[in-house]
Amino acid sequence: MTHSGVSSGRVGAGVGPPPLPAHGVHGARGAHGVPEPAIVDWPRLPEVVADPSSAHPARYCYLLDEDADLAEAFDLRTRLIVRQVATARVLELAAGGRWHDEEPDMPRDLGALVLAGLFTVDVHVGGRTATELLGPGDLLQPLRPEVDQLLEREVTCRALAPSRVAILDGEFLDRVRPWPELVLTLLRRVDQRAVHLNLQRAVSSHPSLELRLALVLWLLAERWGRVEPGAVRLELPLTHALLGRLVAAERPSVSRSLARLSDHGLVTGGAGEWHLAGTVESCLQALGSRSVEHLHHRTDGGLAPVPRSNGSQ
Repeated sequence: MTHSGVSSGRVGAGVGPPPLPAHGVHGARGAHGVPEPAIVDWPRLPEVVADPSSAHPARYCYLLDEDADLAEAFDLRTRLIVRQVATARVLELAAGGRWHDEEPDMPRDLGALVLAGLFTVDVHVGGRTATELLGPGDLLQPLRPEVDQLLEREVTCRALAPSRVAILDGEFLDRVRPWPELVLTLLRRVDQRAVHLNLQRAVSSHPSLELRLALVLWLLAERWGRVEPGAVRLELPLTHALLGRLVAAERPSVSRSLARLSDHGLVTGGAGEWHLAGTVESCLQALGSRSVEHLHHRTDGGLAPVPRSNGSQ
């Protein structure tokens, strides 16, 4: 249930990766002299050579080591080659740190790939704010001004936890140009992000705030949840105010609705450790709805009693 597209790899510092050494591969070889997957000794980036007193020392990573999904886009033979050139500068942000594109006028960069951590993307329009959560494997992209833009808007991106991102700038794109599979994999993730945003919009369209909160928590649990006996644990720093920005509601209303959900045993806990009892189906049933069609015909807007099974106490 957890998102496993990005794994934690070793990050060193320097100006780029070393060439593949002649002694870097041991063991049996295939029919064309290609080493078998299990017996490859990957070269390592050099140790820290940047000035340690620098506020932002240059650090680099092998992107295919950090992101298993990107590596799986290539067969072993190609992966050995692509790994050497698909290196990216790494930026580390503390909790609360703000990410912004260092060169917002450069049209050739892809932005930043989240390697670890959690980000909020807040869009401010007309005095209201909508929020999106992004994590490992997602792309952070700056808001590009449009010629025919009429609405004044602002987009801010902040780290909710200590985070690391890889900068996919124009130089990176030049290096990986011969292998479009890598960029296509990243573009598919952008499409998945758009689908997730539409799901969040659909959730926010329900009139019942209790239902909106329960559904958005279950939606987040698809990626970040962990199964525990009789429930799913969601270890995300979701405050009442942040949940309100996810479901288009004010914080006081969110607090009251969460209290009612807790009274019915559907959602308990708080920021950092939420617990979702049962399943999505049992939650919808407890909220008095078995289907989306039935939800639109509800008129009371409140919670139905929690159904008890014969073995419940």
